[in-house]
Amino acid sequence: YRLLVKNLKQVVQIVDDDTTEFLVGDRMSNIKILNDASESLAILVDSKGKFAYIGDHSEAEELMSSSGDSEAVRILDSNGGIAIPGFVDGHSHPVFAGDRVHEFAMKLAGATYMEVQQAGGGIMFTTNKTREASEKELRSDFEEIAKKMLRSGTTTLEAKSGYGLNVDAEMKMLRVLATENPAIPLEVSATFCGAHAVPKGSTEAEQTRMICDELIPQIESEKKMGNLTNVENIDVFCEKDVFEVESRYCIANFQLKKVFFFSQKILKRGQEAGMAVNFHAEELKYIGGVEMGARIGARAMSHLEEISEEGIRLMSSSGSVAVLLPSTAFILRLTPPPARKLIGNGVIVALGSDFNPNAYCFAMPMIMHFACVTMKLSMPEALTAATLNSAHSIGRGKTHGAIAKGRNADFVILSANSWEHIIYRIAAHGDVIRHVIKNGNVVEV
Repeated sequence: YRLLVKNLKQVVQIVDDDTTEFLVGDRMSNIKILNDASESLAILVDSKGKFAYIGDHSEAEELMSSSGDSEAVRILDSNGGIAIPGFVDGHSHPVFAGDRVHEFAMKLAGATYMEVQQAGGGIMFTTNKTREASEKELRSDFEEIAKKMLRSGTTTLEAKSGYGLNVDAEMKMLRVLATENPAIPLEVSATFCGAHAVPKGSTEAEQTRMICDELIPQIESEKKMGNLTNVENIDVFCEKDVFEVESRYCIANFQLKKVFFFSQKILKRGQEAGMAVNFHAEELKYIGGVEMGARIGARAMSHLEEISEEGIRLMSSSGSVAVLLPSTAFILRLTPPPARKLIGNGVIVALGSDFNPNAYCFAMPMIMHFACVTMKLSMPEALTAATLNSAHSIGRGKTHGAIAKGRNADFVILSANSWEHIIYRIAAHGDVIRHVIKNGNVVEV
C-alpha cells in the first residue's frame, strides 16, 4: 500500500464501482456519499496508485497490517476532512503566449467575440505571440498554470493546441503538452486543434489541406515513434465563417455549384489517425455542427450555446458528451447552453474551464459555481459533471472521476462542514482545499 487517509467524516464517491462510466438524468443528483459523524472513515491506496479500500478506518488498518508492509505506507490524518474525486477539466487551452487583458475593456464596451477578432485581437493575436515564443518559454508558462490547476483540485486535464495554426507552431505546442514533469503530476489528455481559426493570408480550404495532408500525418509519424502519445483527440472550431460543417450544393449564377465546408473532413481525418472527435460546436451561431458530430460518432462536443432541439435528441441517442463551459458564456455575455434541457433529455453533461486568454479561469470550483448559478445545475449535478462525466468525455470514465476500488486514486481533501462548500464559497477554494492527491501521491506544488 502507498497511502492511508484517516479520520474522514465524509467521502463523496460519486459511484462506488469501476464499471459505471457516466451518469445521466436524475442519476447525476443521486451520487454515492459516505458519512460518519465520528470521523472514522478512511481511504487506502495500493502501491499502484489505485483505490484499494474505502470505508471504516479499523478495516483499513487490518488490511495494512495483513500486507506486512505497513511501515512503508504514508499516513495522512485528515482531521475530520472530506474526500471528493479530483476534478477532471474537460476543455482547456493552456499553452499560449501573450496577454489579452486589453480585450476585456472592448468586451465590456459591447464588442462581440468576432468583432474583437476582426480588430486584430482574439485567437490571431495569441497565435502571433505563440509563434514568436520558444518551446522552453511555452513549457515554463504551462507548468506554472498546471501548478495552479493542481492546487485548485484539478488532477486530469483535456488540453488543446490551436494557437499555432501552422506545422511548426502546432507541433511545438503538442510537444509542450506531451512533456512529463514528475514534480507537476497533472495528467493531460492532449487535443490537436489546428483548425482553431483560419490564419491571415490563408483560406478555409488551404488550412484544411495543410491539416489533413501535413499536420495530422506528422502527428501520426511522431506517435509511431513513441512520441506525442497523449495526443488523443481532434478538435475543430466548427463555427460560421471559421470552419463550417460539410460540403453542400447551392445555386450561383443559375448553376448548381458545390460549396466545400471542412469541419467534417478534418474530424474524419483525425478519426482515421486514431484520435477521438472532441470539438467546438454551436457556440456563436447554429450551423448544424452538433448534428454532424453525432452522425460521425463524436465522443464530445463543447459550448452548445446555440444547440437545436434536434441536436439535443441526436446527442442523447449517440452518447456524445456535452462539455459545457460556463466561464465563456459568462464573459462573452452569451445565452448559456440549455443545461436543464440537455440533462432532462438524457444527454451526458460534463464541465470544462475553457481556460484560455479570453476566459482566464483555471479553477473548477469556480466553474461549478457558475454552472449552478447561470445554468441551473444542482450542486451534485455540477460535481458529477466536473468529475465522472468529464472523465468520460476524454475516455477515462472507468478509471477516473470517482472514489471507488480499482480506480485511479485522484482525490481532494476538503476542510469544511460538508462537501458543498467547495462550490458554495465563491472563489474561496484555496481555503477549502487542504490536500490534493494524484495516483495516491500527495501533490506538493
